[in-house]
Amino acid sequence: MRQDRILEQLKVIELERGAIRKVAPYLRELGYAHVLLVADETTYAAAGEQLTGLLEAEGVDARGCLIRPDAQGDVVADEIALVQLLLEVRPEETDVLLAVGSGTIHDIVRFAAHKTGKPFVSVPTAPSVDGFTSAGAPLIVCGVKKTVPAVPPVAIFADLDVLVAAPQRLVAAGFGDMLGKYTSLFDWKFSHLTAGEPYDEQAAAITERALLSCVSHADAIGARTEDGIRALMTALIESGIAMLLFGQSHPASGAEHHLSHYWEMEYLRQGRRALLHGAKVGVACAEIARVYHALLRSLNEAEQA
Repeated sequence: MRQDRILEQLKVIELERGAIRKVAPYLRELGYAHVLLVADETTYAAAGEQLTGLLEAEGVDARGCLIRPDAQGDVVADEIALVQLLLEVRPEETDVLLAVGSGTIHDIVRFAAHKTGKPFVSVPTAPSVDGFTSAGAPLIVCGVKKTVPAVPPVAIFADLDVLVAAPQRLVAAGFGDMLGKYTSLFDWKFSHLTAGEPYDEQAAAITERALLSCVSHADAIGARTEDGIRALMTALIESGIAMLLFGQSHPASGAEHHLSHYWEMEYLRQGRRALLHGAKVGVACAEIARVYHALLRSLNEAEQA
């Protein structure tokens, strides 16, 4: 039953070369004549400009909203960015929002879509996070990281031509975000067994399968081959679907994400340039795994004493 509700929300997933060319016909088919395309300067150059031309050629009116960076030069999903976008949404005119970018742009758009009651379509520009299909929006509010309820996209058009061209550091971040599932899945099962945390075998299995597929394609992902990027993006999408299935972020977010969020808030407090989410998660995963291994050694030593 939950899968039926997910499919009602996320109707289309396209992951192939040239997928961006399917966006305009899809919008026209649904009767969406007025679109608000949301990007930043980098993601607009990566896909937004091309998509704007494709929309206009199809007779779709596309206005643009380029989210401005903060004083450090980073685009952040904070109150300033959220208000900037909300002011651009015209309640009586805007039919749909287009999120053209990676994790931060999607978090900003999914929150705005939720608050305005508008659907949104995902056009990823890098395989950097697993949040493209998520229903939760991690936001910075008064300097504190909070995940608030939002909405998933109604469709995702992931163009391999765009994704393969993404910078290596963004690809590495996506791989790091997937590695974090090692500890998030362990955290989830541990908390279920020790504290009765709600658990879903199907959601856990989806996440584990996505993780192992990603790891088995590590060399191809590192080389940014089409097969490698396809495997990475598929894993990221499936991880997001597992979160939708369970209704919470437990399958894909544990202690490693808490540590990542702490680092993000501390960097903001110090006025330092942000680190990529997936890069922080990958490092945090190693740190949390080290804690578990140390705990296991301590338990073994106690048993032997």
